[in-house]
Amino acid sequence: MNHPQFFVALRLRPPAAIRQTAGVTARIDIGISGPGQSVFFDIEELLATRLLVQGNSGSGKSHLLRRLLEGSAGVVQQVVIDPEGDFVTLADRFGHVAIQAADHSEGEIARLAARIREHRVSVVLALDELEIEAQMRCAATFLSALFDAPRDHWYPALVVVDEAQLFAPAAAGEVSDDARRASLGAMTNLMCRGRKRGLAGVIATQRLAKLAKNVAAEASNFMMGRTFLDIDMARAADLLGMDRRQAEQIRDLPRGQFLALGPAVSRRPIAVTVGDVETVARSGSPKLVPLPEKSTPADLQGLLFAPGDDSPPPPPAPRTPTATSDDLLRTISRAGPALAPTAAPNPHPAMDEPERNAIVDTVLREMVDDPDATYRAPAILFQDFGVRCRMHRLGDSGLDLAAFRRRLAMARAGLYGEPDEGWLDAMALGASLPEDMLAPFLLVARAARDTDEAPSDNALARVYGTHSVGRVRRLIAYMEEQGIFVLRTDLSGKRSITIPRLGWTTAASLPEAAE
Repeated sequence: MNHPQFFVALRLRPPAAIRQTAGVTARIDIGISGPGQSVFFDIEELLATRLLVQGNSGSGKSHLLRRLLEGSAGVVQQVVIDPEGDFVTLADRFGHVAIQAADHSEGEIARLAARIREHRVSVVLALDELEIEAQMRCAATFLSALFDAPRDHWYPALVVVDEAQLFAPAAAGEVSDDARRASLGAMTNLMCRGRKRGLAGVIATQRLAKLAKNVAAEASNFMMGRTFLDIDMARAADLLGMDRRQAEQIRDLPRGQFLALGPAVSRRPIAVTVGDVETVARSGSPKLVPLPEKSTPADLQGLLFAPGDDSPPPPPAPRTPTATSDDLLRTISRAGPALAPTAAPNPHPAMDEPERNAIVDTVLREMVDDPDATYRAPAILFQDFGVRCRMHRLGDSGLDLAAFRRRLAMARAGLYGEPDEGWLDAMALGASLPEDMLAPFLLVARAARDTDEAPSDNALARVYGTHSVGRVRRLIAYMEEQGIFVLRTDLSGKRSITIPRLGWTTAASLPEAAE
């Protein structure tokens, strides 16, 4: 299905190359399936459909997560919940901010999470120095703060949770009920309700049977690695749509190979061998080392039973100073919304203002002409806008989310660049409306200023970002109530719209006119 001629290689960092389709959809080369057949993850689809990774210890789950994180590091914000502290090595190579949870209070963790969403900084929350109950409480606080961020900060982000069965257990364990409920509730919110807030859960577990079913059920993409227990194989086979006989192959998968299924990777189960990674975990798999040279039993007995030293133990080595929460907040604030790894040189030279505006207008035209972009949320479109600008070699568009929404509304109404003096009053009037109503208002204002026919309900629905004509009619009724519009319908059913504060009136046309 993946034909190379349909992709434009961006090659942000080998070996996990990012590829883009004509619709600017980021695709991650995750590995191979068969000789020379690359398998890609569609990141945009993954943001909408989430991912579940399952496999016994040593099956290659962490390697798969690292491949995914490295490949998408320059494309989307990443937040990693890391109970073993293995992913902090991403900081040196890809610019993630490592947060050692044991060094911060619960309130500081919540503050950091809110700032992370605001500034779109990729982070690794290392929980390895905490006991399991403290890990659950910290993860619950952190995830809840991400989930409760203001609507203006709902940027797309991959939220990767390793060892997810610890934070969303299927049954009560040795931890307190309060910690279990808080952690399970945060994980449920992430997987069930996080998509609308831009949070895409990527969860990995050793035991599907130990993971809460309502958390696992929300994933639409699956990567199933080597599993030996029958109960886990049965659940994995059920998720992959396989029968019991086919499920036996899950037990025979080699390390680093997974059965993949889902809209972001493949419509049918395929075996994927995960590719190489650039970074390594702090703790690797145990390796055999030579035993000490043989000694006589008397020598060994002398070593074991030698008299002890009763002197007090030496003082512990001084611990390397760790960053305080204020230090991390300053780091996150400085990092800003740039998602490209900090170690990479800037390939986009500085541009003068006219050239920058020309590229911004070009990108906005592309987005308005793209039918797939019509009904997407502004936060998703803002990220798409940034990717398109970088493809035009514009590293910094100079627009924040609020300015982007204004320029996109103008573009959908056919207005590009800065408005001329004749539009100043119209823009001031539009500023008094809710943000989502600006584009329909400008579309009507443009037709009224040029004395063109009034836009049809379907045309207004497109710029409003809805399929519902009823919503458009309620929108027009609202503007009438506010005195923004005055409608006149003649005996033939044609409608004209006047904007009394501007003195502009459209020509009459049928509201349901064919486009």
